[in-house]
Parts: sequence; C-alpha cells; structure tokens
Amino acid sequence: MNLGMPEILIILLIALLLFGPRKLPELGRSLGQSIREFQRGVRNVREEFEKAADVKEFKEIKEELSKPLEEKKPEAKS
Repeated sequence: MNLGMPEILIILLIALLLFGPRKLPELGRSLGQSIREFQRGVRNVREEFEKAADVKEFKEIKEELSKPLEEKKPEAKS
C-alpha cells in the first residue's frame, strides 16, 4: 500500500481537523514511538526464528555426519 503525496495531505488535513493543531505534534510523537516499538518487536521475533532455524540446521547436519560413523562402528568391532 503506497501512499502518494495527495493521499498523505488529505490524511494530515483530516487529522488536523479532528485533533487540532495543539494535539497533532503529540499524536505524531506517540505514533512514531508506537511504530518504532512495533518494528523492534518484529525484528526480535525474526531474530528468534533465525536462531531457531540455525539450531535446527546444525542438528540436521550433526545427524547426517554421525550416520556414517554409526554405520562404521559395527565394522570396526568385527
């Protein structure tokens, strides 16, 4: 959803009419802080998923590498 300049101006005009010029800067600050916190949360969730995927990938690699070793152990005992 891309907003062009005319759409942004209409939104700002409506916000100005609804909240007034005194309250608008405070609302802008609050909105900016909320967006930053949301982005931080999304980033943290993404990092946790990446860490979990890395751990899973390492476990799969370990299992693949240990299979040939397990197959050779009985041969060594014979």
